Amino acid sequence: MRVLAAMSGGVDSAVAAARAHEAGHDVTGVHLALARNPQTYRTGARGCCTLEDSRDARRAADVIGIPFYVWDMADQFHENVVDDFVAEYAAGRTPNPCLRCNEKIKFAAVLDRAVALGFDAVVTGHHARLGADGLLRRSVDLPKDQSYVLAVLTRAQLDRSVFPLGDSTKARVREEAAERGLAVAEKPDSHDICFIADGDTKGFLERRLGSAPGDIVDSRTGEKLGTHGGAYAYTIGQRKGLDLRVPAPDGRPRYVLSITPKTNTVTVGSREELAVDTVTAAKVIWHGESTPVECEVQLRAHGEVVPATVTVAGDALTARLHEPARGVAAGQAIVAYRRDAGGDIVLGSATITAGVRSADLETARV
Repeated sequence: MRVLAAMSGGVDSAVAAARAHEAGHDVTGVHLALARNPQTYRTGARGCCTLEDSRDARRAADVIGIPFYVWDMADQFHENVVDDFVAEYAAGRTPNPCLRCNEKIKFAAVLDRAVALGFDAVVTGHHARLGADGLLRRSVDLPKDQSYVLAVLTRAQLDRSVFPLGDSTKARVREEAAERGLAVAEKPDSHDICFIADGDTKGFLERRLGSAPGDIVDSRTGEKLGTHGGAYAYTIGQRKGLDLRVPAPDGRPRYVLSITPKTNTVTVGSREELAVDTVTAAKVIWHGESTPVECEVQLRAHGEVVPATVTVAGDALTARLHEPARGVAAGQAIVAYRRDAGGDIVLGSATITAGVRSADLETARV
């Protein structure tokens, strides 16, 4: 099979390319240049989108013995990931840029170009598995599992994807990289948003959206408790950095409950008010059986799973949670999993539109 290996410059993608080559595939490595201005790249060995990454990827390709190219995807990345990130925060939602990059860049723009050039599939270093049945499953290394950010892929995209690392732990991947003589064996994993060089998300958004002062109000009384410089700097469940001038009567901390861009208002309340038992979502990608279905859902990257009853109707998904969840933010993904003897299977995903409490719905109906 003729495959294109997406090589970020990290250890995972290097070992994935090496395994594909060793398996007898005709492998070509490609590194994605994602910054319009390379000087805005981060520097230092932080594992993703640094100035060194292209060179690290090229050296890995040389060791493996495969052709290597750099593809300029800066415009597509800026439009589909960076601009989307800013627009989502401006709309009061909390996006996941890594998920969007997988959806729009690595498994859309890159895959489309690869197929046009005659490649059969794209190989990546994601920690996830594709079973013989073609279903996406969690990695055997649960702490490193990336099925959550891959659940946005369509059936057609999964059919042309190869994830060689899903049956290995991250520790084993590093050992193998060292055994293969790959210099990236000890390169650190990436943790930050690659296009925010200094890690200051609030500052990044303020430079693009400007200062937009507004009120922070109490959820129960509507009382003004403080002010903010831009609602985009807040996310659901946030506790720190609220700088409230009026303490809670019981002295307990307050949390962000909602963000209303239309009035530029941030609403805060108690931890108990954060709990929701119903999640609604849109932009559904569904691979599972007909619904309603009993399953488990994950509501944010690296978040805990919650048992739920999920129903899909057209492009709308509703999850009735069997246990309340906190910090459910619009813009994040909800991913449904079904437990299986061979590992958790991804049933589908959708973009969260709201988290609500049944009690509030009942009150609204009355």
